[in-house]
Amino acid sequence: MFGWIRKPRRRSHFAALDNADFPTLEPGSVWLVGAGPGGPGLVSLLAYHALGQADVIVHDALVSEDLLAMAPRHVETIFAGKRGGKPSPKQADISLQLVALAKAGKRVLRLKGGDPFIFGRGGEEAGTLVKHGVPFRIVPGISSGVGGLAYAGIPVTHRDTNQAVIFLTGHDESGDVPHGVDWPAVAKAAPVIVMFMAVKHLGSIAEKLLAAGRHADERLAIVSHAATPQQAVIETTLGGVSALGDIPTPAIVVLGAVSQYRETLDWYVGQMRGHVFG
Repeated sequence: MFGWIRKPRRRSHFAALDNADFPTLEPGSVWLVGAGPGGPGLVSLLAYHALGQADVIVHDALVSEDLLAMAPRHVETIFAGKRGGKPSPKQADISLQLVALAKAGKRVLRLKGGDPFIFGRGGEEAGTLVKHGVPFRIVPGISSGVGGLAYAGIPVTHRDTNQAVIFLTGHDESGDVPHGVDWPAVAKAAPVIVMFMAVKHLGSIAEKLLAAGRHADERLAIVSHAATPQQAVIETTLGGVSALGDIPTPAIVVLGAVSQYRETLDWYVGQMRGHVFG
């Protein structure tokens, strides 16, 4: 859809990238770009390049102001955040807005927290663009289910603990606990389960996993505001979930023995948190 052949293009304010052989964000096209788990320094070079090419940025609630501030001042920003329990734009409306902006000849940057294709609705938005004949590019990002845990000193895999991992969403389209999940199968399929957007229903999910055979004393960690100066980590057990109070969101949850490595690998502490860019 887009080649990597150098083309004449307007200069961005990112001088170091202006002569790099990056693809051009063309008028009338949309890039679906992953913004990573938190700190703006965790975006890819291609995402950074796109910030300097865009006419308009349509962004999620989880995209930091520090990252948006890296775009030129003339770039229009449109908030399209979806947060659980709060008034949010409908997904269909967001997708059609991307189409309308592209059809108006804009260079559209759709900036999404984490990775657009991991519980980010990127596939739905890309599908709408295809339906309406809008050219697009996917720029993957660092998922919070990997990068966010890394900032808490938790490797999502380790040879001594697990050879498999499951990524699980904490709610379906209705906002309820996912009805299409085979909980007994999930409980047995992998030693480590990483849960996105699971805080609201974590008690119910824990009950289902316990009923399916997971042990109450199994380690569970919750990483809130991952890879930001506000990062906080709660360590408990699967059976201890019911005793938890309010949990700051956004948060990523990991169940399994890998959270034990946090005891020695918790590197993002002290003065490291003072760096806005990660």
